Amino acid sequence: MDISDSEKSVVDSLYRISSLVSNTDEPKVALQLILDEIVRVLEPSSASISLVNPDNKSLELEVSYGLPEDWSDLNLALGQGITGWTALHGRSIVVPDVREEPRYINVRPKIRSEMAVPMEDRGVIIGVVNVDSETVDAFSEHSLKVLTLLTNEASRSISRLWLIQQLRTKAKQLESLINMAQRLVGELDSDEILDSLSREGRELLDCHSCALFLLNPDKEELKLHKMFGRNGLIQANQSILISNSAVSAGIHRKKQIEVTDLAFTEENDFLYVIQREGLVSMLSTPVVFGNEVIGVLNAYTKHRHRFNDDEKKVFATLASLGAIAIQNARLYSRVFASEETLRRNEKLTTLGMLAAEIAHEIRNPLTVIKLLFDSLDLEFPDADARQTDVTLIGEKLDHLEEIVGRVLSFGRTREGMHSRQDLNQLVRDTIRLVRLKLYQQKIELQFQPYPQPVLAEMNKGQIQQVLLNLMLNATQAMPQGGTIRIETNLSDAHAELTVTDSGPGIRHELKSQIFESFLTDRSEGTGLGLSISKRILRGHRGDIELTFSEPGRTCFRIWLPKSL
Repeated sequence: MDISDSEKSVVDSLYRISSLVSNTDEPKVALQLILDEIVRVLEPSSASISLVNPDNKSLELEVSYGLPEDWSDLNLALGQGITGWTALHGRSIVVPDVREEPRYINVRPKIRSEMAVPMEDRGVIIGVVNVDSETVDAFSEHSLKVLTLLTNEASRSISRLWLIQQLRTKAKQLESLINMAQRLVGELDSDEILDSLSREGRELLDCHSCALFLLNPDKEELKLHKMFGRNGLIQANQSILISNSAVSAGIHRKKQIEVTDLAFTEENDFLYVIQREGLVSMLSTPVVFGNEVIGVLNAYTKHRHRFNDDEKKVFATLASLGAIAIQNARLYSRVFASEETLRRNEKLTTLGMLAAEIAHEIRNPLTVIKLLFDSLDLEFPDADARQTDVTLIGEKLDHLEEIVGRVLSFGRTREGMHSRQDLNQLVRDTIRLVRLKLYQQKIELQFQPYPQPVLAEMNKGQIQQVLLNLMLNATQAMPQGGTIRIETNLSDAHAELTVTDSGPGIRHELKSQIFESFLTDRSEGTGLGLSISKRILRGHRGDIELTFSEPGRTCFRIWLPKSL
């Protein structure tokens, strides 16, 4: 081949390389076409193009010619071998005889000469083009000039392709953000918002997985709410203390935190998920509304990765959109709860007016019954059970009169109605009131009193009303029979009482609301019993709680300040 033909061949190759931008938009395909042109012009025994990985600062083989297939994973550290030396120093090199070159790594015994030229983009070495020959002194200075020309044009073409790819990625990310914003504006379901944030975050950065953590009210702990990977939802139920995680600095400073190697930074329960999923690098972005951090959005990769500025900006934008959407959903929930409270208060007001009318109508016949009962002057021997019944009837008539008076004078202070009472005796009196009902329903009652008097300041009728409500609720839950167990106890500050039944338990969705007014799962119930009970106990500076509820076992605990 004469010089003019050679020059024409080089010009043709330069033209074809410069046309790659319009012929393909895949950098990998372009690199292979570039290498084909280099091989066609220089006719080496083997050739390769390696690119610098900015994350681990190594040379990774991208495309090759004449090399074994198992060399596709061949990586070189900067400075390693002739190719690594070229990348580290940014200088071309021609080696006439590799056997006399100490920098040469003898990976192919037949190779005798080598030439390498760095690929440069705006002053930064992005890779190396390498050609080999099985002939000594196969490459001249002219060959080096040709390879340099082809490599420079290849660098410009690849840089343009990368730029186009970056612009397309940014356009896609921007489109995703706009679509996400449109969806979130109208979304009021908190769970769906959390799903969308973690799912869109993974797709936006094309990472292995994305997780959304929200801060607990105490601001000391992060709870994992959603985590999505390439194959969908990742099952994990972890909470981590902020002080034990690398994200703490990001939360306190309200800034993004990047972690290159999670294995050396995380020392918390989430480490189990990190190890299980093989996570290596993380970008953590605080979710901030106003000036308050409400959580963090984390992106994870399965290899060492340095997130670039574009990735950080788009992820921060997504977190900002998420913060607004989460707060909107919370605000809607509060508004809805306020409306429910107003409706419930309206019901209570109506019920209070109705109760006052009923109490007014009951008072007169009740007064007559009480006068007539007192006039009977019933007396039985002390050992006769009927004498106990007469006493209880008198007490209950007094109790009814007291209830009527309380309804009619609702809102007035009633501190004077409290007296020192023994919970043990109150339980015994209440058992006598319901003993026939328990017998009829084949319910076994077990009472385990505290060995000493359990004294507390109380309105006896009101506390007995609470206990009666718990026992009657238990009987209604066990129409085919069962067991009710009552225990009293004394702690350092409280007089306590527990009521446990063997019924089917309370449905899970009702457990958190059972003390609300008008809540009931029985067609004949009013849903007021537990609500009134809680109000009574709080008026005594005590309270009632559902200790546990499961099939075959439900327990309520009430407590009052103990009397010294």
